[in-house]
Amino acid sequence: MMLVRFAFGVIALSGCGLISSDATTYDLDLPAQTFSVDASGWQVQTASINDYLAKSCSPTSSVCATAANAACPMNCTGSCDMTQQTCDLGLDIALHQTIDLVSEKPELKSLDGATTVLQVTVDAVDYEITNNSLDIATPVLTVYVAPMSVMDPGDAKAKMIGTIDVVQAGTTLDARAMTFTPGGQAALGATLADFKNPFNLLVGGTLLLSNGDEVPRGRLDASVHVRAHASP
Repeated sequence: MMLVRFAFGVIALSGCGLISSDATTYDLDLPAQTFSVDASGWQVQTASINDYLAKSCSPTSSVCATAANAACPMNCTGSCDMTQQTCDLGLDIALHQTIDLVSEKPELKSLDGATTVLQVTVDAVDYEITNNSLDIATPVLTVYVAPMSVMDPGDAKAKMIGTIDVVQAGTTLDARAMTFTPGGQAALGATLADFKNPFNLLVGGTLLLSNGDEVPRGRLDASVHVRAHASP
């Protein structure tokens, strides 16, 4: 069986130059962080996946949801393909990473105790695909912020901030802007502004396998760079 291995680096405030020459302005540009999708981590049962994907179903039956456990016992979901009327298998990609800005950047402790929220402007979020040997296109990956207790991208408390577009098999990409969702830029800014409260950064998506598809192989490596500035 194959399980998505998805690693995403902790975003930390940049070291030198946190406080600019203008003492009221804070440079919150964050260093580029890496993540990877490694197909060797998916735990799909190769002996049973073809039988599962060829299994007949109807949209109203639960046969795919029930049978999915045999093909992939964790981090997978089964559904019926309404066109082929055979079972599809969704390989779930999910990540949570706790970000504690005060611990990562002790300079923030120098702020007056009455300052609990910064005025943050998020300038951009860029991403780059640095290596890609995956033999299948990625799904759209969605980026969220959430309270520290939330680890599931599907949780109602997770706030969607943007998306990383589909990356075709074997394709690398130079740095480009992440697409913000409506309200996403403000949500990220508000989360960074509340700097005394740790939060989780989450990334989620689902790679769908249908009848006739091969189990994915290879690995994709990427980096993400958040650029922002703030004032107390």
